[in-house]
Amino acid sequence: MAERVLMDGNEAIGRGAIAAGCTGYFGYPITPQNEIPELMSREMPKIGRVFVQTECETSSINMVYGGTLAGDRVMTSTSSPGFSLMQEGISIIAEAEKPAVVAHVMRAGPGMAVSQQGQTDYHQVTKGGGHGAYKCIVLAADSAQECYDLTQLAFYLADKYRMVVIMLSDFVIGRAAEPVEPRTLEFPDDLPEKTWAMRGKDSRGGARYFFVTGAVAHGGQPGAYYKAMDELYQKVRENEIRYETYKDEDADILLVAYGSSARMCKRTADVARADGEKLGLFRPITLWPFPEEQLKEAACRIGKVVVVEDSPGEFVDDVRCAVQGRVPVQLVPIWARHTPPGLMAGGSGLLYPERVLEEVRSMEW
Repeated sequence: MAERVLMDGNEAIGRGAIAAGCTGYFGYPITPQNEIPELMSREMPKIGRVFVQTECETSSINMVYGGTLAGDRVMTSTSSPGFSLMQEGISIIAEAEKPAVVAHVMRAGPGMAVSQQGQTDYHQVTKGGGHGAYKCIVLAADSAQECYDLTQLAFYLADKYRMVVIMLSDFVIGRAAEPVEPRTLEFPDDLPEKTWAMRGKDSRGGARYFFVTGAVAHGGQPGAYYKAMDELYQKVRENEIRYETYKDEDADILLVAYGSSARMCKRTADVARADGEKLGLFRPITLWPFPEEQLKEAACRIGKVVVVEDSPGEFVDDVRCAVQGRVPVQLVPIWARHTPPGLMAGGSGLLYPERVLEEVRSMEW
């Protein structure tokens, strides 16, 4: 039997990054992801790799920019307010067509808000930060094991497509400890050589090199640059869509959720089926590229869709676009949270399975 170690999602992200060959971590503490820089500060120097605690999130992402220009596998991690501060740097790395990994452990917003659970950053992570007409691959984990595995995948995809990859978690997944198999994943040996890396003229036989931005590299023509990016993004869409289904084969209602909400929905489906109600789940793993066609097929086959998200309603927008009005879509939003009967009063207000099922049962179709 493979070794299994108890760790939370945050530690799993850090250890997954080390397993992936991350050579440089640059980060600044913010709840609820502090276990990541804590782990990296302890483990990276032991194996001769770089850890820097920066003075702020803006510094973190710009140090990541420097590290990726040198051709290294580098990353940072943050939570919602810090992710907002990183947007300009992420946009620059994306425009420069360089690989980097940003681990984002979401918490509730808007603004500084409270350091509690929430999934209120969906638009920001999936729509290029709201600025710049660029895309990031977004991998959304629903367990500590996936945090470990998807972080390794994030580094592979970043190098394969020369893109920023967001390793997305949330408060619940990040802080929940569970058994994890600390395995090193194998990926195809198809990564392009980093001939663009600024490693000094000695590595290029004495030839000098200076860095140019993505737009300049495409002949200084913005149209040519955006066309090239569109072709790249189409390639990602064709090859990297990932999703999971759970008990949807004979379902009468399809739950759609990601991250910790999807974790709750799996249990919701189990509880419902114990009472003779047929619920299934569709879980996007890549929030971008979004599995539109796969979701549409499942939704049209089942006929009723309920989106469960720990936000007022962001993820539901992409679900409605995917199903194209062919089936009704209803929402279980953040304000549906409360502690269900039988659990300790005054609890954390998660979208517990019992509460989700209560909301689904109350819906009129």
